Order: sequence, then C-alpha cells, then structure tokens
Amino acid sequence: MEVFDYEDIQLIPNKNIIKSRSDADTSVKFGPKTFKIPVVPANMETVIDDDLAVWLAQNGYFYIMHRFQPEKREGFIKMMHSKDLYASISVGIKPEEYEFIDQLVADNEKPEYITIDVAHGHSDYVIQMIHYIKEQLPDSFLIAGNLGTPEAVREIENAGADATKIGVGPGKACITKLKTGFGTGGWQLAALRLCSKAARKPMIADGGIRYNGDIAKSVRFGASMVMIGSLFAGHEETPGNLISIDGKKYKQYWGSASERQKGAYRNVEGRQMLVPYRGHISDTLNEMEQDLQSSISYAGGRKLNDITKVDYVIVKNSIMNGD
Repeated sequence: MEVFDYEDIQLIPNKNIIKSRSDADTSVKFGPKTFKIPVVPANMETVIDDDLAVWLAQNGYFYIMHRFQPEKREGFIKMMHSKDLYASISVGIKPEEYEFIDQLVADNEKPEYITIDVAHGHSDYVIQMIHYIKEQLPDSFLIAGNLGTPEAVREIENAGADATKIGVGPGKACITKLKTGFGTGGWQLAALRLCSKAARKPMIADGGIRYNGDIAKSVRFGASMVMIGSLFAGHEETPGNLISIDGKKYKQYWGSASERQKGAYRNVEGRQMLVPYRGHISDTLNEMEQDLQSSISYAGGRKLNDITKVDYVIVKNSIMNGD
C-alpha cells in the first residue's frame, strides 16, 4: 500500500479548457442540498456556534453543529427552521441520545442532517445508533464517523449511514497517535484513498488540512466534503477566545477529546492550543473558493468532480524539506 499524506502529494496539471478560472464550478451536492464549496467547519466547540451556523446556512455553506451542549440541540433545530434554514446537528451514542431522538420524533422536529460524532466510529454501538436514527428519522441525511479503514466504511454504509467521516486522529489538536499508537495521523490522505475503494456513498475527509490546496487533494482521493478545524478556528466569527501576545492576536482552539472539552483528565486524546487570528471567515471561504477554481482549471476541467480524474506524484515531504 502506498502511504503518504497531504504534503507528500502533488497533482499533475492537464490542459486548461476554460477562459477564466472564475468559470470553474466549485459547488457540490451533499445530501439534500447543494453547497458553494466542498468545505465544512469542524463540529468543535471552538469552531462553530449558533451565529456562525446561521451565517453559513444563509450563505450557501455546509455546517455541522457540535454536540457539546446537548440540552440546546432541539432549540437550535427550531431556531434554524424558524429562519427557513436547514438544521444540521451532532449526536453521540450514550443512552440519553436515544431519548433525544425520541423527543425529536415526538415534537416533529426533524433535522435535515444528523452526524454521529464518535472518535472510533467502527463500533457496534455506532451501528446500533445508525439503525435507530434511520428507523425514527428516515428522512434525515445521516453521517457517521470517524473511520479509517475500508472495512469500517463498508460496514457503516451497510448499516444505513448516508455518508461517512474519514480520519482517526490526524487533526492539529489531536494526539491520538501519540497516546494510543493508532490512527491515520501522518497518512490521512492515503487512508482516504484506501477508504474510497470501498465507499459507495459520500465521504467527508476530516483532519490534516493545512493549506487550501489540500482541499483539492482530498477531492482527488474521493472526498465529497472536507472538514477543517484549525484553519477555521482563528476567525472573528469562531467561538474561541481572542488573545493578544506580544502584539499578535490568537484564538483558542482545542480538540473534542481534550481535557478542556471533557472537563477532566480522562482518556485525553486532544490538546488545547492557540491559532493565529485570521480576520473574517467570509474572506477565507472566498479565498478557498477561488483557489479551488484554480485547482479545477489546472485539472483541465470545468467542475469540481473533474479533479478526481487527474494523475499525481508522490514527492515525499517536499514542502517540509523546503523544495
């Protein structure tokens, strides 16, 4: 098996067929809706909140609300629907989550998207939750993860998930590989390629994105959507606290399995850090769209899916070595 990560891969250009890069179409249909670009902010407490979710939904972007304030989730669905916007929430697999699903059914509050958000998603308990949600809320588009192997993708898809989330510990705030010895950290892009061989439904590539070009690489290796944490965490609109150190601005960012998120030091596989302040998220999203349009033009295409047809080379750690 070829093992590589984002910095090890360069995509090979094809003949350009569009007059202007602005003619390239970056939109993607994911579930019941179509979005401007194949990018979603990570469903983490320092990356997404109610206000940002509203702005993203109003402006044609995908979002997934985090699961760390469970008592507010039904109110969030009602709020989004009252604004004629789609609702996209996260759930876990604890017993109270089944009660939450029952409550949504009783109140006729049906989110358009539900994500089962578990660090190790290849699990009997995740499969049980998939079955339950699909029985109770069959019209909700169900995403399940996180996964890192073709076997996991097959089993989770066959259980009824409408999409899978790929990535076990490759994120910047994640230390799973250091704490456990397991995961896709360091070979996330190769893991995505491997999983794409088994996938028959959409995949979200989750973690390891350091540059905008990594979005195109994710699409090339099978992702329909790309989840981004640290690159989004530093914006004015994201929830982390703004901190100034020696005249430079930073925002707080922590992993979902960090001590800060858990409120206790147990089974910690994430860390807290500061990321550089990056201004308004709309500017970053526009830049991502423009860079993706350029990627499509280099791919010799007109639309996002054309990136999947290009060839690539493995240039081990070329960026890391300064080449």
